[in-house]
Amino acid sequence: MEDAVSSEFSGLKRPKHPMPEFVARALNERGLMGAYKDRPAYQQNDYIGWINRAKRQETKEKRLSRMLDELEAGGIYMNMKHTASARK
Repeated sequence: MEDAVSSEFSGLKRPKHPMPEFVARALNERGLMGAYKDRPAYQQNDYIGWINRAKRQETKEKRLSRMLDELEAGGIYMNMKHTASARK
């Protein structure tokens, strides 16, 4: 889903992962697309790659849920403290 991806991806040195429709839908339904787009391009790409690498749909859904929870909470990236994204 090209329109949901930041234009900052042009500077990435690793392969760009396209956003699956189910991820875009979940971000929009939870009102988190803005929080997702506010993250640096490498984080957006890492989240999508991490979700897509799961073999089972159940695992993809679990990873998606974790990403959504982290975006909602702010201040967390891949289960690590991320001060730049902390909610003010």
